[in-house]
Amino acid sequence: MQHSDKFLKIVNDARARVKETTVADVKRRGDAGEKFHLIDVREESEWAAGHAAGATHLSKGVIERDIDRMIPDTNAKIILYCGGGYRSALAADNIQKMGYTNVESMDGGFRAWEEAKLPTTKG
Repeated sequence: MQHSDKFLKIVNDARARVKETTVADVKRRGDAGEKFHLIDVREESEWAAGHAAGATHLSKGVIERDIDRMIPDTNAKIILYCGGGYRSALAADNIQKMGYTNVESMDGGFRAWEEAKLPTTKG
């Protein structure tokens, strides 16, 4: 997908404040038993078509509204992903502004997850 320069500008601004991780690192950490919330911030239709096994859905459109109810602990480890890593960086930046201190964005997003042939599920 070709993104506009204006969109990329705000994504790059957010990325300057957000820790990013890779799909391989998320897998390694999960395999090692590290506890974290894996949150899919894509739209409902994207989630329904397929998502990372073990992930929870909280779309970018409502994450700021609903994160407190889903994850009240602002120190909890949270890894966000979207389709490619742009929307998750924006969402991570926003929830950090809300006081969440242990937030990461998964670079490459769901596309990289699928390319790595990691477990997915639908529905």
